[in-house]
Amino acid sequence: MKRLYIFRLPQMAYSLRENTGGKSEKMVVKARGKSLRDILENHFLFPGVLTALFSMGLWQVGAWATLELLGFNLLFCARNFLPHPSWDSRIAVIAIDDATLRQYGEFPLARDRYTQLLETLEAAPPAAIGFDILFTEPSSQDATLAEAMAVNGNVVLAIAPSLQKQTLRPVPVLDRVTAKGHIVSNADIDGVTRQTSLYINQVPSFSIMLLQAYNNSLQQTFTADTTNSKKSLITLPPLQSGVTAQSVWINWLESTQGARGIPTYSFADVLQKKIDTARLKNKIVLVGLTATGANDPLKTPFEQTPPTSGVYMHAAVIDNLLNQRLLQRLPQQIELLLLFSFGIGSSLILLPGKFPKRTLLLVLLPVTWFSLSVLALFISNLWLPTAAPIGTIFLAGLTLQWQEQKEKQQLMSLFARHVSQETAALIWQHRSEIFQNGQLDAKEMVATVLFTDIRSFTTISEGMKPRELLDWLNSYLGAMAECIQQHHGVVDKYIGDAVMAVFGIPFPHTRAEEIQQDAIDAISAAISMQERLILLNQELEQQGKPTISIGIGIHTGLVVAGSIGGSQRLNYSVLGDAVNIAARLEQLNKNAKEGNPYNILISETTFQLIKQHFHTQQIQQLQLRGRQQSTMIYSITGLPDS
Repeated sequence: MKRLYIFRLPQMAYSLRENTGGKSEKMVVKARGKSLRDILENHFLFPGVLTALFSMGLWQVGAWATLELLGFNLLFCARNFLPHPSWDSRIAVIAIDDATLRQYGEFPLARDRYTQLLETLEAAPPAAIGFDILFTEPSSQDATLAEAMAVNGNVVLAIAPSLQKQTLRPVPVLDRVTAKGHIVSNADIDGVTRQTSLYINQVPSFSIMLLQAYNNSLQQTFTADTTNSKKSLITLPPLQSGVTAQSVWINWLESTQGARGIPTYSFADVLQKKIDTARLKNKIVLVGLTATGANDPLKTPFEQTPPTSGVYMHAAVIDNLLNQRLLQRLPQQIELLLLFSFGIGSSLILLPGKFPKRTLLLVLLPVTWFSLSVLALFISNLWLPTAAPIGTIFLAGLTLQWQEQKEKQQLMSLFARHVSQETAALIWQHRSEIFQNGQLDAKEMVATVLFTDIRSFTTISEGMKPRELLDWLNSYLGAMAECIQQHHGVVDKYIGDAVMAVFGIPFPHTRAEEIQQDAIDAISAAISMQERLILLNQELEQQGKPTISIGIGIHTGLVVAGSIGGSQRLNYSVLGDAVNIAARLEQLNKNAKEGNPYNILISETTFQLIKQHFHTQQIQQLQLRGRQQSTMIYSITGLPDS
């Protein structure tokens, strides 16, 4: 009757979990039912989907927000290295600066100074004049100032909500003769102002009212200089019903002050006519406090330490509206879709690469996206998110590394105690066959099979307590497995006291030198096992335990290796006549004592592969049970000559 030996690799399935349910570890390939979780976790898109959902979740809870603000600043600074437009020349600022305060005393200035300013500008009237100043306290000079404002006809004053939620308005005499706009600013957590509200509770902003005054001026201007009068009216954003605060994003072109900044003139210089007022004709003029230490700081992407002054925020908004270049953002749904695409896309790009290539891609992909974002800002005034997509790319890289490390740990933890490190590494290289198919397909291959068992094991076991027997047997099996692994063999689950090992699996060796090396490794492992047994027996003798004697049979031949079983249990098995021959050779050791110092018998097939590497001796030619052809049996008598 033939004995059938089945070789089982450790568990390899979609879940790759060890079977530890109170039993000894079994090297079994278990194909569990493919639950949705199993399928998802082992699908090649899983890392990308996980990254995308995590990044989208961070976006929804605002975790990316602070980094996006930093990205905003970097984008604007990077755009400045490209050719870009300057601030609109139709805007000018009359600044109540340090020189003005030295000349006229502390702020607020006397109301007659503003009356004098309006009278000075009458010679070359601006199209609109906006005072970014709150005239909330009455004075004896209000009537004269109101008359000057009424004569000008295009003056806009500031209003603002107070801490008590009441709107701070100009004194009544000024309120009646001017247009008003709110001066509320919306600084972000880092102090930089990126948004402003064009309307709050249907109240227009200071900028909107100045542009309305500018449009009125264009319609009413009939002078020799017809340039402005022929210009089209500025289209203003309409008031949206049902919206409490109608906000827009400010497109900061560059620093508001300096050579390319918004033209700024000292209030004192204008009053003293040190400035040619013709420069201000038909312009939108904003009057505001810019003196050092003024309680109206404004941080922009270009001016943070020190900040600039709040009057320039209104100038920037007016510039954006004049030129239809307010900053645009993608709808939130599109931004979330973008992050999802980045999670999937970057994972697919990074997936095929090894660590060096991934590292290079993790540098190139963020740089590429940042460059595209700068171009979008430069060409279309579109602010694309930068930190979240770039962060998603890095998260994808980390998720892939985590996923691979997890898979590698699963495989290595299963194989490390049963195969050599080299074989475990080989299995890792072929992991796609395991994780994608859930099994290793059947393949024909030439392998070398080694069988060994303990002589008189039944007699020995009868004289020992079960616990002592188990410890004794485990110390032996552990030592033998070590020797096999050191010579690149794969150990089967132990068949009682017997050990079966195979050299040349789980992936086929097709070259003659590889097959020969498998046979050499098997003989080397067998000799190492016998030598290790000598040391182990010395330890057993000292402990008063029975010593061990083993026989080993080795044969090289054709086997079929593949996954066998049903959906609930799947074994990776080695089948074929070569398995039976190796097992039969191991049994023959009991009667082949002479010329067999190592108790190792090999077949003629194995002999032809190793004869140049070991000393051997013919034992006899036998017709093994179940075989029609006779087989020459050889013993190993010595190590190769040094």
